[in-house]
Amino acid sequence: MNGKMKAPRIVELLAPAKNKEIGKEAILHGADAVYIGISGFSARMAAGNSIEDIAELVEFAHQYNAKVYVALNTILYDHELLQVEKLIRELYRIHADAVIVQDMGILQLNLPPIPLHASTQTDNRTVEKVQFLENAGFTQVVLARELSRDQIAEISSQTSIALEVFVHGALCVSYSGQCYISQAITGRSANRGECAQICRLPFDLQDADERIIRKNAHLLSLKDFNQYDNLEELLDAGVSSLKIEGRLKDVTYVKNVVAAYRQRLDSIFRKRPEYVQASSGRSEINFTPNLSKSFNRGFTHYLFNGRQHDIGSFESPKSIGEFVGTVKTVGRNWLSLSTTLTINNGDGLCFMDKDGLNGFRVNRSEGGRIFPAVMPGLSAGTKVYRNYDHDFENWLTKKTAERKIAANIFIREIPTGFALQISDEDNHSYTFSVILEKQTAQKPQQENIRTQLSKTGTTLFSVKSIDIRFSKEWFIPSSLLGEWRK
Repeated sequence: MNGKMKAPRIVELLAPAKNKEIGKEAILHGADAVYIGISGFSARMAAGNSIEDIAELVEFAHQYNAKVYVALNTILYDHELLQVEKLIRELYRIHADAVIVQDMGILQLNLPPIPLHASTQTDNRTVEKVQFLENAGFTQVVLARELSRDQIAEISSQTSIALEVFVHGALCVSYSGQCYISQAITGRSANRGECAQICRLPFDLQDADERIIRKNAHLLSLKDFNQYDNLEELLDAGVSSLKIEGRLKDVTYVKNVVAAYRQRLDSIFRKRPEYVQASSGRSEINFTPNLSKSFNRGFTHYLFNGRQHDIGSFESPKSIGEFVGTVKTVGRNWLSLSTTLTINNGDGLCFMDKDGLNGFRVNRSEGGRIFPAVMPGLSAGTKVYRNYDHDFENWLTKKTAERKIAANIFIREIPTGFALQISDEDNHSYTFSVILEKQTAQKPQQENIRTQLSKTGTTLFSVKSIDIRFSKEWFIPSSLLGEWRK
């Protein structure tokens, strides 16, 4: 060993942004980077954005040293190449941090020096494929969701490019980027951002003699990915970017999921100093994140620990939410549950019956009895889930996070007055001096100075420490403290 300390690996929590507003909330709730689609060329055609909106998001993100990646990840027609080249130049002009691409034809364009990320649509499952992309000039590769822990580690050990993996959200039944069923059946290509979600439809399963084995089941629908418990193993396998799926998801989903993964990563960083956060600032969250409360079809680790049997959501492609309990009693217009959870007015509850997922809204909940808006056909012992928590969702529509960058303040006297230096957690510093005739204070000043300078208001900063070095108690006018605080 040469005795040199290995540099910490920078770890990025990457969040989806349907639009600029959701992107900003993702950053406030702890994302180190967001990815957002551009109109016309995104693999989520319904989540396209203008250059102007992306520019606004970039400016906001860069305040926290967070990044904005722009998804331009559809297969392109020849007549679109010049338009795409122009778009990429515009993205470079507004300081977007990278472009996520699928079509290798983009490499032949006259591009500015903007980083390129290889989309999961390029089907990145092997060492050889990732080596090819690295040699082609990509700076980050989104690995296929179908890889196991050992496969990810093998790719990491034989490449030096930054590796990005999905950790949460919807799963495709096909290999990443290799599904053509939507194009074949409807003429809408998933590789053009127009997936018709055929895999979420019901099918009949029959044997070679055309006997029905399973009727009207969602045989291609998978549960949702959830790697919350495997984040540390992913980091140890060599991953640098942890990606949340969901560019079509709403703001409450993004807030909840990003906050959950931010808190989990921070707990890992506290015990594993070899991993560090990619962006600046800390997010203060005023709610308790709960992944089960946001849209999910049930959760799976998928193939991370090898092939598993229970990965399908065959009964329904809809959100099942969190398990609440079982039906205890059914009355004429009410029911009671065996549960430890509180059921609130307006909650959405659901259950499985012969037709799949069925549900009802809670009109009133009191005295241990639940009064549905419309009484469902339930029997004792039925498992009940909550796929809409009224109070939780309502809370998430409000301001739920504040992100601040830690700053240290150092005040000293100089021959002509006083000097104040402020430095942030990234070692950026600024010093300014004030020419002022010194006057001895009639009472101690330091407590008032600390109190006034700690009031950072709506700025990006929170004061971590204030170091005051005076030879004696000098009087500092309140007007000067106010000016310093600004």
